[in-house]
Amino acid sequence: MAGQSLRNLVQSAVLVLGMVGLLLALGWFFAGIYGIVWAVCIGIIPLVVSIRVFPDLVLKMYRARPLAAAEAPQLHAIIRELARRADLDTAPRLHYIPSTAPLVFSIGRGENAAIAVSDGILRLLTLRELVGVLGHEMSHIGCGDTWVMSFADVVSRLTRAISLLGQILVLINLPLFILGDYAMPWVPIILMTFAPTISALLQLSLSRTREYEADLSGARLSGDPAGLASALAKLEAQQQQLLKRAIIPGRTTIEPSILRTHPVTDERLRRLASIEREMYPGRETLIGSNTKGKELTPHLKEVTRKPRRHFSGLWH
Repeated sequence: MAGQSLRNLVQSAVLVLGMVGLLLALGWFFAGIYGIVWAVCIGIIPLVVSIRVFPDLVLKMYRARPLAAAEAPQLHAIIRELARRADLDTAPRLHYIPSTAPLVFSIGRGENAAIAVSDGILRLLTLRELVGVLGHEMSHIGCGDTWVMSFADVVSRLTRAISLLGQILVLINLPLFILGDYAMPWVPIILMTFAPTISALLQLSLSRTREYEADLSGARLSGDPAGLASALAKLEAQQQQLLKRAIIPGRTTIEPSILRTHPVTDERLRRLASIEREMYPGRETLIGSNTKGKELTPHLKEVTRKPRRHFSGLWH
C-alpha cells in the first residue's frame, strides 16, 4: 500500500508540474517574464475564490441543504468517526441532495469542507457500502484533493484564456504575414494551439490519479476495502443500465478512458482487492462485514422525482 501511495503522489506531482510548466511557457512566449508574473498574479484571484466561494455555490446548484444530526444521526456519527481517523480538526458539513440520482461528492477544505449525499445513493447502498464511499470522500478532503483539483482547474482555465488571446493576436497579424512583412513565431503558435488540449488531458489524468489514492486512503479510514468495492460495482452496474437506455444499444461507455475524470471501475476493483489482501486481519472496521439492509433513517422522505439536466448543466 505504501508503494501505491508513493507512486500516486509522484504521479500527481508530475502532472501538476506539467500543467504549471505549460502555463508558464505560454506566459513566457506571450510576454516574456512579465507574462509569467501576470499569469501567476491573475491565477491567485480565481484560486482564492474557488476555495472560499465555489463550495457553497456548487451546493446551491445541486439544491443541497444541510442535513441536521436529528435527521440522520447514524450518518453524522459515521462522518465524525471518519474525520477523527483522518485527523481532521473539523468534521465536514453533511449536505443532502433531494434527487433520486446516486450522487456523492466532497468539496472545500478545512472549516469550509462539505460532503453531499443524494437521496438516491442513500437508498441504493447498504450501510457498509455507504461507509466505504464516505471514507473515499473523506480521504479527498484529508489529502487536500479538493484544493489540488481546484488549483488544477484554475491553471487549465488560465491556459485556455492565454491560448485564446494568443490565437486572436495571430489572426490580427495574419495580413502582415501574408504580405511578407511579418515572420510568424511557429513554435509559440503550435504551443498555443495544442496547450488547452494538453492541459485538459493532464487535468483528467490528475483526477484519475487522485481517485486511485482516495480509494486507498478511504479503505484505510473505513478499514473495509470490500465495502467500497461493492459500492463501486453497484454504482457501475446502475450507470451501465442508464447508458443502455440513453444511447445506442451495445455501447457501454460514454468516453474513452483517457477522457474520464474517474478511472475504469474494473481497475479500481482490482486495486481494492489487492489492498484487501494486504491489510492485516482483525482491522478496525466502522461497520461489520455482515451488516445488511439499507439502514436509511426514516426521518428522510423518499424522493420520487426523476433526475434531469438543469440549466446549470448539472444532472441531478
